[in-house]
Order: sequence, then structure tokens, then C-alpha cells
Amino acid sequence: MTTLLAHISDLHLDGSGRATERATRVMECLRGLPRPVDALLVTGDIADHGTESEYEEAARILAAPFPVLICPGNHDVRSAYRKVLLQDASGQGPVNAVHHVGETAVLMCDSTIPGHDDGRLDAETLAWIDTTLTALPEGTPALIAFHQPPVVLHHPLPDAYMLQEPGALAALLARHPRVAAVLTGHAHTAAASTFAGLPLIVGPAVTWTLRMPWEGDDPADREQPPGLAFHVLDDDRRLTTHYRVVLPAPPGTA
Repeated sequence: MTTLLAHISDLHLDGSGRATERATRVMECLRGLPRPVDALLVTGDIADHGTESEYEEAARILAAPFPVLICPGNHDVRSAYRKVLLQDASGQGPVNAVHHVGETAVLMCDSTIPGHDDGRLDAETLAWIDTTLTALPEGTPALIAFHQPPVVLHHPLPDAYMLQEPGALAALLARHPRVAAVLTGHAHTAAASTFAGLPLIVGPAVTWTLRMPWEGDDPADREQPPGLAFHVLDDDRRLTTHYRVVLPAPPGTA
């Protein structure tokens, strides 16, 4: 049985009409699909400043008839994120959670370092990933998702703030062949690469798109429409990704 996942990242909700409209547009697109996705993954930077009001807006916008799986990014603040989105006011450690979507386990991991823009999967999170994967039933495929990509993407902005110490994750993944792919956000560009012999898929940003060096000097292309990815994981544990942009409705349409 195939698993169909939607994937968005970097909403940067800040109370502005622009951010609200773009995130709402994407969610309306997903809610209106003829076949609903099995789940939506949101790989961080949900809020722009990490305030409770931004997360309250996020909770309203992200409400959906399908599961919405989230992890924090460097703009998110763990305390407010936990309190509003998880209804959990306790703890300051990493926010990690495993979700079972059909026959697939999706590990949403916290790669943030509070107060920093680069990331790291700390010892606690790496141990959690290892234990969680080991405990899964035989034959269960898994996906690992977090915010900062663990490889260079050939742009100086995201490459300055990527996942640090990626070798520790690579060594862990070598022990767990059930992992089919690694999914991230942060870079504001839809991208595909490899990591530890696995597909590495970077989800597109909702707020603005990264302009690559060969496309111009200003990195933030705010005219591009918000993007999303659809991941199909099949019975052979092959991940196929389709990228889409979400255009505004034509004037005069409901």
C-alpha cells in the first residue's frame, strides 16, 4: 500500500496579511484535493518570531481533516511551540515525535539549537531516533524529517546554516535500512539530493523562494508563489516526489 504525504516548510507566520494569505492558500489547496493526502509534514519555521499569537494563527490555518505532523525550525521557540501547538507547557528539551501514517513511521525530529540558525541533532535526539527505529515492527518503512539540511545546496545562505555534525546521523542511518528517505526544509528552495545513500528531499517554502546564485544576487524571491511537495512511498520503499506551486485564485472566483 502506498503512502501519500504532502510536505511544506517555512511558513514564517508573523501576523502579516501576506504570510497569512500564502499559508491559507496552500492549505485550501490541500483540503480541496480530490483524494486527500494521508498526512501533511511541516518541517519547521512555522512562526517567524516564535510568539504564542503566531502559533495560535498557525493552529487555525493548519487545521485539516488529515493528520498534520510538525517539527520546529530555527525561528520557532520551543516553549511557545509546545504550549500552543502541543498543549504541553513542560520541558525545554528537543521536540521529537513519531507518527504512524498507514504502514509508514514518520519521525519528526528537532534539529534546532535555541538561539542559533544552524542545527544539530543532539545526543538526546540521536538516541531517540535509534531507539524509535529499533522498536518498530519488522517490515515497517520509516522517514526521518527535520529542519536544517545535512548537505550543501550550493547557495551561501543555507549552506552557512546547515545541519552540523551530519556524520553522526549518517552512522545511525547505516544501522537502520528501514529508513527510506530524509526530508528537510529551511533552505526555501525545492531541492533533491542524497545523504548517507538515501534520497534527501528539501521541501519548498511557503513564505518566499530562494533565488540561486545563477538566478540573481538578491536571495529572496518574494514573487514566486508558495510551493509544496507530494511524496509517494510505494511498496518497494521507493520515494517519488512531485513539486507544485499554488497560484492565487483568478479575480472574481469564489
